[in-house]
Amino acid sequence: MQHRIIVLGAGYAGAVAAGRLAKRLRREDAVITLVNAEPDFVERVRMHELAVGRHLRPRPFSEMFAGTGVVLKVAKVTGVDADRKAVAVSGADGAEEMAYDTLVYALGSGWHSQGVPGADEHAHEIASRPGALRLRERLARLDAGQRVVVVGGGLTGLEAATEFAEARPDLAIALAARGGLGDWLSPKGRRHLRKVFGKLGITVHEHTAVTGVEPDHVVTADGTSIPAAVTVWTTGFAVHPIARATTLEAGGRGRIVVDGTMRSVSHPDVYVIGDAAEVAGPGGKPLRMSCASGIPTAWQAADSIAARLTGGKLPHTPLRYFNQCISLGRKEGVIQYVSGDDRALRAALTGRLAAVYKELVCKGAAWGVANPTLGMPSRRRRVVQGDAARVPSAAA
Repeated sequence: MQHRIIVLGAGYAGAVAAGRLAKRLRREDAVITLVNAEPDFVERVRMHELAVGRHLRPRPFSEMFAGTGVVLKVAKVTGVDADRKAVAVSGADGAEEMAYDTLVYALGSGWHSQGVPGADEHAHEIASRPGALRLRERLARLDAGQRVVVVGGGLTGLEAATEFAEARPDLAIALAARGGLGDWLSPKGRRHLRKVFGKLGITVHEHTAVTGVEPDHVVTADGTSIPAAVTVWTTGFAVHPIARATTLEAGGRGRIVVDGTMRSVSHPDVYVIGDAAEVAGPGGKPLRMSCASGIPTAWQAADSIAARLTGGKLPHTPLRYFNQCISLGRKEGVIQYVSGDDRALRAALTGRLAAVYKELVCKGAAWGVANPTLGMPSRRRRVVQGDAARVPSAAA
């Protein structure tokens, strides 16, 4: 009997974890099934590019995982029963239930309206491909001079506002930020950010909380109305609602609590990676939702699962940050170097070189997903019984 590993979600974290597990475990001992609602990989960090009409290279999972032994199941996850060790899915063959021995939960996150009235009904999101495509259609219909308001001054908001302004200089682009523009960056990073925003003609509403969204404007906390033919909401992410519906122990924001090996603290057969995981990084701070967190957690989980199943040594790789990469259109960028716990250092790379750096990072991340086992030493080991693996004796 093979040990059944199911990976839910094929974003950066899930796809990397599935590929790494395939490299670590023997096919005759373990079957790895990757469940995802779409048949191809979505480069989430490029959704602002898709929204302005840029073509993104297709990356079908059937090609990416060809020859790896990973079984792809195109289906939507509808439920997780962690007590019965089963997941419910709905695909081309209808609804069905899949049993697992080990589950890797990587369903990630989606946009978060923060409960602001009108945001769900009237604002656009770019946290998903369908959302980015809907926004692309809407932007294409705008006439010159119409205003687009981006709500949210985090990394996604900065990248979206500058991408829109560069691609559509005929539009009036504005950004509403709850704090100061790039106030978490170093002085050098902030100066360059303001320089680029000024050059692109982006209007910035700093220290502005948006409390309502209407079809043609947004309303701020002080009652000001800001005209908006299109409102784009980028104020943060929320984990997939399935996480809250399980019996897995979760934190206050709905993220599933895990230990340093990415194993659920309540259900030892479940590992959680990416945006859905609440794991302490340097200084005890939870890792932020990002590709920079997702891929290292995928490595950690895959290596931990393989070690426990084969009787190997558990990894103890520290999870830390090195930089924050911000594209400001296609020609400008900021690479903010940070401490391990994600605090800005004085050093920052700016300008055209930073834009090239960010592009290389994005291409590297996509390459790592598309080539999950290349460049990785083959260390497949036989699955053995032990340590909550609950592997049938026939697989030992």
